[in-house]
Amino acid sequence: MKYAVVTGGTSGMGLGVAKMLVEKGYYVFTTYVGTVFTEIIDNYEAHLVDQAKREEVYAFINYVKSKTDHLDCLVCNAGMSIRKSFTETTDADWDKQMEVAVNSHYIMVREFFPIIPVGSRILFTGSQMAVHPHATVLSYGVTKSAVCALAKNLVKEFEGTGTTVNAIIPGFVATPWQNEKPEEIKQNIYKKTAIHRFATIDEIVDAFRFCIDNPFVNGSLIEVNGGYCYK
Repeated sequence: MKYAVVTGGTSGMGLGVAKMLVEKGYYVFTTYVGTVFTEIIDNYEAHLVDQAKREEVYAFINYVKSKTDHLDCLVCNAGMSIRKSFTETTDADWDKQMEVAVNSHYIMVREFFPIIPVGSRILFTGSQMAVHPHATVLSYGVTKSAVCALAKNLVKEFEGTGTTVNAIIPGFVATPWQNEKPEEIKQNIYKKTAIHRFATIDEIVDAFRFCIDNPFVNGSLIEVNGGYCYK
């Protein structure tokens, strides 16, 4: 059996990717924070892990290693946004966002490296905020820029192994969090997007599926944004 890890894999895009991997025959380990995840899915384990806390990240890594001697797919999806202005963002706010989105995933790739077989897949979830700066979430945009840089730099570490490393860069997606935005804000976003709507989760999951299925896609930052900021 193939094994996969999906961080932030109990809601939105992460859950969509995790279910897609299960359908492909993977056994999936996921991390999450917040409300306890109770949905029962075959070949799927959800673990409460605060990726801002390194001891919890290492405990999760050690657990996965205790269950399998190979990891065929790693999806680094977890991230967080603390919505404060530039001057109100504290050192602790900045560090926490970097820890979740960047540092914890760097640690996972490094610690799982010895058990990643040839021909495996490593995927990161980026964001349009890494491409089009957003004044109200500067720190989040920087974490996602770092995620994209990490993905591209890791390509060299896996050179010659057939393992590919890519980042999917979604635009605005109809996740529960985005759907809660006030209608006026959603309409403003639609006006900036050539398709005039949010992406569905399945449309973003298809981009992850493409990278998993195509062994020649490597070192790519794939934007799936419906033509965001096309004007």
